[in-house]
Amino acid sequence: MPQDWNEGAALRRAALCTALLAAGPAFAQAQTQGEDAEIVVTGRGLDAPPGEAAYDVVTIDRARLSSTASGRLEDALRDAAGIAQFRRSDSRSAHPTSQGVTLRGLGGNASSRALLTLDGVPQSDPFGGWVAFPAYLPDRLARIRVTRGGGSGYAGPGALAGTIDLESGGPDDLGALQLRGAYGSRESVDASAVGSATLGSGFVTVAGQYARGDGFIPTVAEDRGRVDRAAPYEQASIALRGVVDLGQGAELQANVSGFTDRRDRGVAYTPVASDGADASVRIVKRGGWGWSALAYLQTRQFASGFASISDTRDTVTASLDQYSVPSTGIGGRVELAPPIGGGVTLRLGSDVRRVEGRTQELYTFVSGAPTRRREAGGASTTVGGFADASLEAGALTLNAGGRVDHWSITGGSLVERALTGGAALTNARFANRDGWEASGRVGAALDLGGVTLRSAAYRGWRLPTLNELYRPFRVGADATGANAALDPERLTGAEIGIDWRPLEALTLRATGYWNRLDDAIANVTIARGPGTFAGVGFVSAAGVYRQRQNLDSVEARGVEFDARYATGPVSLSASYAYADSRVHASGTAAPLDGLRPAQTAAHQASATLGWQRAGAGASLTARYAGPQFEDDQNARRLADAFTLDATAALPITAALAIEARAENLADARVEAGISGPGVVERALPRTLWLGFRYRLR
Repeated sequence: MPQDWNEGAALRRAALCTALLAAGPAFAQAQTQGEDAEIVVTGRGLDAPPGEAAYDVVTIDRARLSSTASGRLEDALRDAAGIAQFRRSDSRSAHPTSQGVTLRGLGGNASSRALLTLDGVPQSDPFGGWVAFPAYLPDRLARIRVTRGGGSGYAGPGALAGTIDLESGGPDDLGALQLRGAYGSRESVDASAVGSATLGSGFVTVAGQYARGDGFIPTVAEDRGRVDRAAPYEQASIALRGVVDLGQGAELQANVSGFTDRRDRGVAYTPVASDGADASVRIVKRGGWGWSALAYLQTRQFASGFASISDTRDTVTASLDQYSVPSTGIGGRVELAPPIGGGVTLRLGSDVRRVEGRTQELYTFVSGAPTRRREAGGASTTVGGFADASLEAGALTLNAGGRVDHWSITGGSLVERALTGGAALTNARFANRDGWEASGRVGAALDLGGVTLRSAAYRGWRLPTLNELYRPFRVGADATGANAALDPERLTGAEIGIDWRPLEALTLRATGYWNRLDDAIANVTIARGPGTFAGVGFVSAAGVYRQRQNLDSVEARGVEFDARYATGPVSLSASYAYADSRVHASGTAAPLDGLRPAQTAAHQASATLGWQRAGAGASLTARYAGPQFEDDQNARRLADAFTLDATAALPITAALAIEARAENLADARVEAGISGPGVVERALPRTLWLGFRYRLR
């Protein structure tokens, strides 16, 4: 796979920035030499407004983040039932472009419909909207706040289905040093290091991880042929953070990180490469007139090969080589929290985000060699202003927030040429587009002492990604074309809920909701192969040609239940989500009317029983995902799946412990996809780990 990207560039850039970031805390230390300084900074953003009590919020704490069987962020997120990726595979075997995140049954598309942020910075890929999960080591986080439901104005646009807020940890969370290493099934290795140090009145943290494995064969045994083989992976990331006390309640927070990710899809010609580097600077002022100012930069490089496989799976040929998909995201936000008083909390601000990228690919392979080159891409910009107000009046808390955004999609183009030269086969320049969107939310919470009643209504929106607008893709024999004319998605929703704390150690939550996603973007079946189709080329008789289109709407009704119990060394958490999601469609998509969105399960559940005492611990996690459909026409059904994960830790010394982990302990068959003539792809089989953890507090 030819590439114009140095595979180690992302990590080298992150390492280069390490010295620059370290200079800030070192300077702060120099200023306080001889003093018995203590940390007076938090490393966090402005506090969440009191009005958050009106919404369905789930917190995943650090203890849970650092104790999952997989050690991966996407696994920890599944503790909040209703969070789903487009496919059930995790980031060791899934194609990265399928790892968008959504909630509440609003699936049918691999782009994220939930807004995921890290320390206030949007984390979705600038080009495709998916999430690079190997970039995030859970051990470097303090907590995750999941807000189900859209319209979060102060967090930014794009929160259609909800907001997932990742918060970095400080020295109090991370300790001075933590080292972890494990060896697992199929020659797998996991290694990580997290450290922190106080420097003057600030601090610095650093985290790194490395993972590799020979992988498993994604195609289930009964469908395999000669072309099928194991799908190895190799991934690494590094993150450095420095926080400096600026005085008078203000602090400077600087972050730099990088990751590299190599995967394979289990047949020849399907390597996948992702690299990225991020940097951000935020100043936060607390007390009196609180305010914050944030600026950030994201760079990404992606490459992926695709193959055409015979019906008998005994021959494979290259079909598409997306050898370079570079993209960048740049943005910022300013917020003001004036001291209103009288139980009123107010946040005002503005934000901007610009993304640009292009896909460069070789296609129309003849005798194993490409004959044509395609380049497509563009840019989009969103500029918005927001306000969020909360009122605390005794037992009653009210919240109202809104934002107005101006968006633009510019510079869209598609150029196709024969590699032999000559005039362009296609030379399209798409018209620039722009528009305005208004969104917001209102909510109320009534605390009756042990019982809290909640209600909320909201409206959110999402701009199509550059990936949806310009990049085609393949899965097995199936091909999906892009659509440069896609409109933004718009969501309207409402919910009611109750929080009940019958015991000091027990919390129960229940929420019922209704959501309607207008102009939902989905992969719509247009024709079946064999045939040659614009933008994707030849599709065999075993394949299907689809195109991204706006549906009339996707409507979802559902309920969510969460429970937390902790007493002494024992803890129990459980979460269940039911979503009745239906497509409303007309025109070319009319056959989809009344069907379920693709890759959307009606039932999801998760429960974890844990025990911990004096450094020893054990946990058992059960997860269930109901049946769901691979395709928009509900013709290919993926079976339901029940899995068990387990962990155990035995202390050897005060600092050293032996750890054992088991993923998918019963080796359940978790179907992740169906392609071509009914070929089933599975997610992770049983995986066993044995390793150590060393902690220096």
